[in-house]
Amino acid sequence: MRKIILLLFILQISIVSLVAQVQVTSLLVENRQEPLGIDDPRPRLSWQLLADKRNVMQAAYEIRVSPDVKALKQGKNLSWNSGIVQSGQSVLVPYQGSELAPVTPYYWQVRVRDNKGKLSKWSEPSFFVTGLQQAANWQAQWIQVGFKEEKSRPSPMFRKEFNSDKKLVRALALITARGVYEAEINGQKVGDLCLAPGWTSYNKRLQYQTYDVTELINEGSNAVGVTLGNGWYRGNIGFEGQVDVYGDELALLFQLELTYDDGSTAVVLSDGSWKSSTGPIVYSEIYHGEIYDARLEQEGWSEAGFNDSAWRGVELKNYSKDILVTTENEPIRKQEVFHPVEILKTPEGDQVIDFGQNLVGWVQMKVAGTAGDKITITHTEVLDKDGNFYTESLRSAKQQNTFILKGKGIEEFEPHFTWKGFRYIKVEGYPGELETENFTATALYSDMEPTGSFECSDELVNQLQHNIRWGQRGNFLDVPTDCPQRDERLGWTGDAQAFARTASFNFRVHSFFDKWLKDVVADQYENGGVPFVVPDVLNNRQVSPGWADVATIAPWTIYLAYGDKELLEAQYGSMKAWVDYIQHVSRKNLWRPKHSFGDWLFYRPFDDNSGMSAVTDKNLIAQAFYAHSTQLLIQAAEVLGKQDDLNVYQDLLAKIKHAFTQEYMTPKGKLVSGTQTAYVLALHFDLLPEELRDQAAKRLVDNIRLYNTHLTTGFLGTPYLCHVLSRFGYTDVAYELLMQKTYPSWLYPVTMGATTIWERWDGIKPDGTFQTPGMNSFNHYAYGAIGDWLYRVVAGIDTEADQPGYKAIRIEPQLGEPLTHAKAELKTYYGSVVSGWKKEADKVKLQISVPVNTTAIVSIPASGAAGITEGGKRLSELKGITLEGQENGRVLVQIGSGDYLFEWAN
Repeated sequence: MRKIILLLFILQISIVSLVAQVQVTSLLVENRQEPLGIDDPRPRLSWQLLADKRNVMQAAYEIRVSPDVKALKQGKNLSWNSGIVQSGQSVLVPYQGSELAPVTPYYWQVRVRDNKGKLSKWSEPSFFVTGLQQAANWQAQWIQVGFKEEKSRPSPMFRKEFNSDKKLVRALALITARGVYEAEINGQKVGDLCLAPGWTSYNKRLQYQTYDVTELINEGSNAVGVTLGNGWYRGNIGFEGQVDVYGDELALLFQLELTYDDGSTAVVLSDGSWKSSTGPIVYSEIYHGEIYDARLEQEGWSEAGFNDSAWRGVELKNYSKDILVTTENEPIRKQEVFHPVEILKTPEGDQVIDFGQNLVGWVQMKVAGTAGDKITITHTEVLDKDGNFYTESLRSAKQQNTFILKGKGIEEFEPHFTWKGFRYIKVEGYPGELETENFTATALYSDMEPTGSFECSDELVNQLQHNIRWGQRGNFLDVPTDCPQRDERLGWTGDAQAFARTASFNFRVHSFFDKWLKDVVADQYENGGVPFVVPDVLNNRQVSPGWADVATIAPWTIYLAYGDKELLEAQYGSMKAWVDYIQHVSRKNLWRPKHSFGDWLFYRPFDDNSGMSAVTDKNLIAQAFYAHSTQLLIQAAEVLGKQDDLNVYQDLLAKIKHAFTQEYMTPKGKLVSGTQTAYVLALHFDLLPEELRDQAAKRLVDNIRLYNTHLTTGFLGTPYLCHVLSRFGYTDVAYELLMQKTYPSWLYPVTMGATTIWERWDGIKPDGTFQTPGMNSFNHYAYGAIGDWLYRVVAGIDTEADQPGYKAIRIEPQLGEPLTHAKAELKTYYGSVVSGWKKEADKVKLQISVPVNTTAIVSIPASGAAGITEGGKRLSELKGITLEGQENGRVLVQIGSGDYLFEWAN
C-alpha cells in the first residue's frame, strides 16, 4: 500500500512539473475578445502565455474548436482539431477546420508546450459568433418611412411586434442602416454602441452589426423599435456645406434570428409589415446638434401592445446587400464621464460650465420645469482672453443641442446622433440655478484598448503625453478625423499617416486602421491617386504628397506594430497603385505635383518680413515622399515574397534618389531648401549619399540653433525631427527641443493650459489672442506624433522589423537632460513590454519586462559590460543573458522573457 501511495505521489509531482508552469490566457479572434459577426472563413486566433520563469518560449500549440462548449471540453464534435503543431506562433493563427456556419457561436480553447517541455492546461473556453457571411443570407428587406418627410428631417422611427412562444436558446440581431441607428427591444436598448453602423465609403462598403439579444426577448409578445438619424450618410458633412453625399433617404435593414431549445428557428425581418412614424428627435445633425422635444415622446413605442394605429406603413427598397460587410473594428462607445469643475458667469453674462478637459462626446442634463421650456446647450473648446465664450473657430458648426421639456418631474436629456468637441458649455434657458450634479459630460470614441503608457520626471512632458492620448481619443471616432468640433471632422490622410505609429503605442489600433485602410482602397482613384480625406466626401480628384502616401505608410506602420502580414497583403495592390501613379505623372523620375499642401502649418513668424519663415520647396517634399513610398513598397514586396516587383522598384528607387540629389542638392550636400523639414526628410528617407549624411545632420542642428533651439517643422517634418537627431548623435538637441517651452514647441500649448494637442503651434498666442479662426482647432492630433519618439527613444521600446509585432523586441533607451527618470509600458499581443530608467546619484537603473514567447535585445548606455549588474549579479555570472557585444558606446545583451533590473555606474 505504501508503494502505491509513493508511486501516486511521484506521479502527481511529475504531472505538476509538466503542467501549469505556463498558462494560456487572453484569447482573441481577429484581434478582439469574443467578437460577434465574424465573416472571415478563416478567422485568426491569438493568445498570450504566462509563466513564472525566465526565457520561456512556446514550442508547440494545439487548438480545438466546436459549436458546443460542453463537447469542446470533452474533445468531441470538433469543427477543428489542429493536433499538436510544432510552432512558436501564438498570434494570428488562422482557423483551418470545417466550414463555419452563418450566425453560429463557436467555442475554442488552446494549450501549448513550452521550450522546456512543459505542457499547459487547456485554456478556459472562449468563443466567437459568425456573421451572415454572404449577401444571400440576408432575408430582411430594406425599409423606409411610408410618408413624406418634413423639411427639417426629424428622425424616423420604425416598429414591429412579434411572438416568441418557445424556450429560447439564442437570439442574434443583425442591423444596419443608411444613416445611423439606435435599436430597442421591449423598451431596452440593443447593445451599447453609439453612432452605428459607423462611417465607411457607404456606396462600396456598408457595415452591419451583430448583437446577442437573448436576454431582451420575452416568452410571448415582443416588439422591436429602431430610430434613425442623418449621420454621415445624408447629413451636413464637409466644410463646403455638402448634404446627401451618399443619398437623400434613410433606410433600415433588420434581421433577428431566434434559436429554440427544440432545434427550431425563426426570424423577424424588416419587411412590409413594419410601421413608421416620427418622435421627439425633431432635428439631428452631426455638426449642428440635436433638437429634442420631449412633448413628442411616444411612451412604450418599442414595447408590445403599443397603440400604433396612427403610425404609417413603410416602403420597401431594393438597395444593394452586396456591399454589406460585418463590423471588424471596435465600435464607438461611451467612455469616461466628467463632472463640472467650475460653473462661471462670463463678463458678457453667459452661464458657462467648465469640464476641465477638452473632450469629444456629449453632455447629459437633468432638469425640472414646465412643458415647453427650451434649454439650449452650446459647446466650445476655449474661452477668449477676457473669459468670454468663444465659438468663432467652429466656423459654421453650431455645436448646439436643444431640449424642450414635457413638464413632468425631473427630466433627463442625452443626445443620440451627434457629438461635440468641447471643454466648455454655455447653458441658456435653464430654469433655476445651474448645479454641478445636474450636468455630466461623457467621452465618445472607438472602443480601442489602451495599450501604452509613458511617464517621466517632468510634469509638463507628462501633461504633453496626456494631451496626445486625449487628442487620439477625440479624433479616433470610427475614422481618424482631423478635428472633432468645427464643420469638418474628416478622415484627413496626412494626419493619419503622421500619427499612426504613435497611435499604435497609446491604443490597440490594429482593427481601427484595418477597417479604415479598406476604405482607403475603396476610395482610391482608378489611376492610383489617393484622396485628401477618406471616406472621400470632397471628391475633388486631387492628391497631395504626404497625404496620399498614407497608402504606403499606414499599412507598413500597422504591419510593424502588429505583425499582420494579411493586412499588408490586402493593402499591397493599393500601395503599388499609388507608387505607379506617381511614376506615371513624373518626368525624368521627378515628381512635381499639381497640388501640394507642403509642410502644412510650418513655422511662420509673426513678422513674415523677417525672412525666418521655414518654407520648404513643395517639389522637394514630393520627391522625398515618392522615394519613401517606393522604399516601403519594396519592403512590403520583400515580406510578401514578390520578387519580380522587388527588382522593378529597387531599380526605380535608385533613379528617384539620383533625381533628388541632382535636382535638390549641391555637390557638397547642401539642399536648395535650408529648412529643418528639408533636411529631416532627406535624412530620414536616406535620400543623400551616405558620405554626405553627417554634414546634413550638422546643417539641421545649425538651423535649429539659428531659431534659438526651436523647431520650425509642419505636419510632414515634425514626426521625424527628433528621430533624425537621435539617429545622427544629437539626442541632446532632441531633448532640448522637447523641453522648449516657448513658441513654437510641443510644451508651449501645455504652458497655455492645453489638455489636447493643438492644430497650430500658436493656436493661442502669448498675448492670449487666437490664430486665424478659419482654421484653429484645439484638438488636432498630428503634432502629437512626438509620442512615438517618447516611446521608442526616450523609453526605448521598439520592435525588430524582421520579427514585427514585438515578437523580437529592441530596448534602447537614450537618456537625456533634464529628465531623471522615464518609463513606458506597451501591451502587445504577447503581453506587456516595460522599459523604465532612473538616474540616481551614483548609478543608473534600467527596469525591463519581456513577455513570454518573445526575446529582446537590450542596448545599455554603459561604457562596458564589466560594470553592469542584473539583479545584483555581474552579467558573466548569469545564465540566460547573452552578451552580444558593444556598439556606439553601448553594451548589447540578449534576454528572454521575464523581469530584469540592470544597474551601472552613473
